[in-house]
Amino acid sequence: MEMVVTSKKIRRIHPKKFALWTAMISMVMLFSAFTSAYIVQKASGDWLSFPIVNEFFLSTGVILSSSIVLHVAYKAFLDKNYKLYQILLTIGFGLGCLFVSLQYVGWLSLNQMGIFVYTNQSSSFFVLLVGIHALHVLGGISALLISWIYAMRKNTLEWSEKGQLRLELTFTYWHFVDLLWLYLLAFLWIQQ
Repeated sequence: MEMVVTSKKIRRIHPKKFALWTAMISMVMLFSAFTSAYIVQKASGDWLSFPIVNEFFLSTGVILSSSIVLHVAYKAFLDKNYKLYQILLTIGFGLGCLFVSLQYVGWLSLNQMGIFVYTNQSSSFFVLLVGIHALHVLGGISALLISWIYAMRKNTLEWSEKGQLRLELTFTYWHFVDLLWLYLLAFLWIQQ
């Protein structure tokens, strides 16, 4: 009797991708816990309602635009259209920085309305939700900056699998932060 040995190629997720997806799932759980606590605390009374400032809505359009531009930049990278990739990555990075700036202006507008972290439980939760998101965005901006620095270098290492993995991780995280902001804005708008 003859034994037949077949070699099946086992597809595995890259460890860095697995780590990123695990971290994003953890972040979803964190924000789910915060929004659940927000709902519970709101029901307890002593809750102030305040409007969501226009800068937060405007920044939403900016971060959505950034995600679209970065997605097209990634496609240009895969097509080896390096010049277009550099231009789009620069625009996407700039839009990410504009998002952060608009968020800051939004915070200043809230402060002018007398809303600070210590004003009330509602303002404390609002600051917690948007502030923790801001920290995640700053992590995304840092990753975009690193990708931008690599993109502006004139060497062939950018076209390596390592370069592609770096972009996949960076852009996946940025799209996640984008979706997270949409969730938070919708949640806070509904809770008004």
